[in-house]
Amino acid sequence: MKFGKCEIYPVTDGSFYLDGGAVFGIVPRVLWEKIYQPDERNRIPLSLHCPLIVTKKYTILIDTGIGTKNNEKFCRIYGIDNRANLLESLYRFGYSPKDIDLVINTHLHFDHAGGNTTFNEHGEIVPTFPRAKYFIQKGELEAALNSNERTAGSYKREDFLPINEPKNLCLVDDEVVEMDKGVFLLKMGGHTRHHQCVKIESDGQIAFFLADLVPTTAHLHYPYIPGYDLFPLDTLENKKKILKQAFEEHWLLIFQHDPNVRMGYLKKTGERFEIEEVKVY
Repeated sequence: MKFGKCEIYPVTDGSFYLDGGAVFGIVPRVLWEKIYQPDERNRIPLSLHCPLIVTKKYTILIDTGIGTKNNEKFCRIYGIDNRANLLESLYRFGYSPKDIDLVINTHLHFDHAGGNTTFNEHGEIVPTFPRAKYFIQKGELEAALNSNERTAGSYKREDFLPINEPKNLCLVDDEVVEMDKGVFLLKMGGHTRHHQCVKIESDGQIAFFLADLVPTTAHLHYPYIPGYDLFPLDTLENKKKILKQAFEEHWLLIFQHDPNVRMGYLKKTGERFEIEEVKVY
């Protein structure tokens, strides 16, 4: 879709499954199953949306999905379906890995950074996007390299260690960074301490990529906070702030994991936010 002077492409890395209880935290199943019906293993499907933003200067990929390096057991546990994987999705829109100038990692969990790297013809793990500079919060990289028993399962070092060179890596250490004209990185802690979202401003319009601050449209409701969030009260405060501003200023919100809705504008029904979908193909 055209967005001001930018273009936004609905690139995807397919889908995967997570435990519904973990996705909705303290919200009981009797409520969330009305929105997403779980399978026999209590898992719900989640999409892996990785928007491609094309500006006058750069071609920017936001997150890289779960990737194709995973073994059979891992794919079975998470029900990974990447028949419509990241690279095929890029090719569909006329782009290849060498066309990507910048990659933004909102954080380094395996479902957001798995496609950062891939196997080459020699079986070595190398950056998927050889020309790209990867933008990562410094604190997020430090957390990923020093994980603990609570966080270790979310990080896979092969997703980010191969890009740990100056030509590939740009570490961000600020609350707000303008990486290109009108393209901002905003640190929005909660899911992880250094999780970041992406704001795009062009010709008076604003789009906001929520990443795991609000992973699906169901999470627009304030109490719906994933059990995966390390700092849920920070998530709550940041969610309140962003949704209030997005509603008042008519931002286009882009969702990462919603299996049905990629993007849309907020509307209110009573005191609750809902989404008015904008369809893109």
